[in-house]
Amino acid sequence: MSVMSEKTTISLIKADVGSLPGHVTVPEELKKVATTNLQKMKKNKTILDFRVLNAGDDLELIMTHKKGVDNDKIHGLAWDTFEKAAKKAKEMGLYGAGQDLLADAFSGNVRGMGPGVAEMEITERPAEPVIAFMMDKTEPGAFNLPIFRMFADPFNTAGLVIDPSLHNGFVFEIWDIMENKRVFMNSPEEMYDILALIGGKSRFVIKRVFPKKGGKLPPDEPVAVISTEKLYKIAGEYVGKDDPVAIVRGQSGLPAVGEVLEPFAFPHLVSGWMRGSHNGPIMPVPFRYSQCTRFDGPPRVIAAGFQLKNGVLAGPADVFDDPAWDYTRQKSAEIAEYMRRHGPFEPHRLPSEDMEYTTLPKVFKKLERRFEKI
Repeated sequence: MSVMSEKTTISLIKADVGSLPGHVTVPEELKKVATTNLQKMKKNKTILDFRVLNAGDDLELIMTHKKGVDNDKIHGLAWDTFEKAAKKAKEMGLYGAGQDLLADAFSGNVRGMGPGVAEMEITERPAEPVIAFMMDKTEPGAFNLPIFRMFADPFNTAGLVIDPSLHNGFVFEIWDIMENKRVFMNSPEEMYDILALIGGKSRFVIKRVFPKKGGKLPPDEPVAVISTEKLYKIAGEYVGKDDPVAIVRGQSGLPAVGEVLEPFAFPHLVSGWMRGSHNGPIMPVPFRYSQCTRFDGPPRVIAAGFQLKNGVLAGPADVFDDPAWDYTRQKSAEIAEYMRRHGPFEPHRLPSEDMEYTTLPKVFKKLERRFEKI
């Protein structure tokens, strides 16, 4: 268990504990249960502040505290909140009630138990802008392209060229989620090697981004962190898409908020969508549009903007609730239409190796005895 810290910890923990109809959205009744539970913990000072949101069918808990990352009390609070919400979901007869709670009881940390987790412990700056990104109907690698563009692409982030405090670049922590290994790589020096890895987004995912030594910010404190939990690896079979979340800091030695958001102006293709088995465009939407209906999609991302001071959150600003994003949403809809016309054919349907933990192998097994040697 982490000791009490003078630093502030931001914990973003999510789970699918029930939705309606099917996998579309989290009803207000579940968010009310979560809000009530977290409000009690704020009163007894377990947490400093919190917000409850939803991204499609995922219940999202944003909490601030002084207990550090991977703290058993904070993770226990999240688990208890999800269990209470799942109980309410079962009472209401909601779909997938308790779907992401893959363990019978809490055992000290929600990692490996189903929920997705993104946490960072930081020394607050005088003004601390934070963006919480929450995706639905996709996988952790969906953040590879936008996070890379935020912190390494000068065509996205002008500050990498014209701001001396960004000019030296950043350090990327990349995880091989198949082999359970990680590597730290420097940008821009190793940009091509970074891209060689993260272009394979189903295996190599960006976990954290750090400042380099000698800059404005402490090099051991992350400026971006992404959840990397893979549900099928925990459950041994497909039980729902991973629906990743991320926390990104901005301004004053970091990409400006506009540079943090800009990568999502391109609705890049991500894996997930219907039955976790299809490629489709990620659509940046305001909170009110965070409900996945077209073929259980297309995949969505919402962004909640905060200012953080002494562990207290001001916000959220619903930063994709702006007509400036209408063009991107229209383009995403056009890409979704194009991909859907492929029906069961690749590249709309994922390649067979990525379908290993879905229900497709059961279809193959039924047919295997009918094959003859050529």
